[in-house]
Amino acid sequence: MNKRKFILILIIGVLIITACGKEPTSLVVMTHDSFAISEATIAAFEEENNIDIVFLPSGDAGSTLNRAILMKEAPIADILYGIDNTFLSRAIDEDLFDAYKSPLINEIPDAYKLDAQNYVVPIDYGDVCINYDKQFFRENNLEIPSSLNDLVDPKYANLLVVENPATSSPGLAFMLATIAEYGEDSYLGFWRELKDNGTVIVNDWGTAYYTNFSGSAGQGAQPMVVSYGTSPAAEVIFTEEKLGESPTASLVGRNMCFRQIEFAGILKGSKNRVLAEKFIDFMLSTQFQEDIPLNMFVFPVNQNARIPQEFLEHIQVPDHPAVIDADEIAENREIWIEAWRELMLR
Repeated sequence: MNKRKFILILIIGVLIITACGKEPTSLVVMTHDSFAISEATIAAFEEENNIDIVFLPSGDAGSTLNRAILMKEAPIADILYGIDNTFLSRAIDEDLFDAYKSPLINEIPDAYKLDAQNYVVPIDYGDVCINYDKQFFRENNLEIPSSLNDLVDPKYANLLVVENPATSSPGLAFMLATIAEYGEDSYLGFWRELKDNGTVIVNDWGTAYYTNFSGSAGQGAQPMVVSYGTSPAAEVIFTEEKLGESPTASLVGRNMCFRQIEFAGILKGSKNRVLAEKFIDFMLSTQFQEDIPLNMFVFPVNQNARIPQEFLEHIQVPDHPAVIDADEIAENREIWIEAWRELMLR
């Protein structure tokens, strides 16, 4: 072997060794603080693609969107997950995403596909409902409210805690449910009655659920809280002691719940477009989708994903959740919120 050929082989060998030892590429996913998925599921994608997934929790859905908007000229993430249908139009209008039509989108029912241009894809859905403390209602021989109108009855005075719709995603969802029920001309009248009936307002879901709600670990003063239709299942699955039934349940009368759909999209400026597309596909796969219920306590959108029985047996699913068109929300959201704030907080 001549010297020149030997050197060429040596260089090729070094390049192969270097490539094999190369550190995985990182893919950054900005999420809201409630995002959760099993380590095994994420590890499977990382190993298959030789990358590291870095999750960037950024507050609730509204805060996450605000952060993405502020950084859109120099994005620090490749993918944004957690924008729901209450904020979707704002995210699209801010031109945050590059369009991508996943080959798995055909496995998603049309009801969840709210963006025809494919800037974002639906990942999961759930219902924002009022949860109630079963023991409180049982011990006080108090009838369970069956409609929004019931909540203004004096017998429920001081028993409900809600979140500020200006600062909380579930708070906004509940306000939208009241608009769906009463219309934009009359919803404030309902809220005025709630205020007169002693409804407590806090800024975020964590405070409402874990501090004010009597049915949670905080043992607070209010036996009703705006939370999620799947929260009763979480109370059973996460408890240290084995429970035969959940200590809480949801009020699921007509228009008492608002259905949230959460989306993910590839942020403009991503330097890992190919990997980002692969991860979007992965989020829609049955492997990822079947991991959603027992981690984030919402439903998968892929109609082929199986839902664990222990998740289903402790929840109530509304037959008639409140619905407002995303375009109508976009046009009126800030007006509705400001009118609510003027009435409830000033």
